[in-house]
Amino acid sequence: MNTNEQTMAWMMDTYSMHMRQTVTAVVTGKPVNIGGSRGRREATGRGVMLVTREAIKKIGLKIPETRVIVQGFGNVGSYAALLLHELGCKVIGIGEWDGGIYNKNGLDVDALFEHKAKTGSIHGFKGSEKMATEELLISDCDVLVPAATENVITTKNAAKIKAKIISEGANGPTTAKADDILQENGIFVIPDILANAGGVTTSYFEWVQDRQGYFWKESFVNAELESIMVDSFNEVVRYGEMHHVNNRIAAYMLAIDRVAYNIRQRGIYA
Repeated sequence: MNTNEQTMAWMMDTYSMHMRQTVTAVVTGKPVNIGGSRGRREATGRGVMLVTREAIKKIGLKIPETRVIVQGFGNVGSYAALLLHELGCKVIGIGEWDGGIYNKNGLDVDALFEHKAKTGSIHGFKGSEKMATEELLISDCDVLVPAATENVITTKNAAKIKAKIISEGANGPTTAKADDILQENGIFVIPDILANAGGVTTSYFEWVQDRQGYFWKESFVNAELESIMVDSFNEVVRYGEMHHVNNRIAAYMLAIDRVAYNIRQRGIYA
């Protein structure tokens, strides 16, 4: 949090000075011109969009009729909102730390990007009305994307959430007890370990490119990310259905199962 491409460039440069050679692979999220990956800036939000798209299909919603509320308009939330908007969903609300905006007919997210770039805020955006972020979280919608800080869905508001899908763009936005309430209410939760994995996946792509000294086209980066995110979504959902657990537990079980299997394959010295 609170870092950007410039920060990553400074970190890479500091390490490189100590090593007496340029070491681009030491950190990721760098500017493209000094070893960063195309598509990295949007990657976490793109991953959120991809798994949300799959969840929409999974539970039988239609994309043009899907209403989305996004909490947070930083790097993750803004690109998740933009890409869901471009997908054809109706983004009806955006919440920030100092309040939110709402339009039941949908917000023009492209124009909102420009508005924030000019004003530094989402507030005062034409065609929207003010709404407290706490109210947005429990407003009527199909998809809720908590994409800011942790512990925003708690026992105080979990039972009031009306969304059919929660796609966790932030790390740990849902408390453990709130998770139980969401499960009891039949809400399809895409856990953070899966939903926001697009960023770290594309960071891996950046590391690979730095190690190779060969850089990929953005279309290739996005295609590889889509393949991994969609496959991961399907595997987690399948595992959850097989073991009769929610998606969060399924993701943890699947991860542990893979590690255990690999250790067994390696042998007694692993």
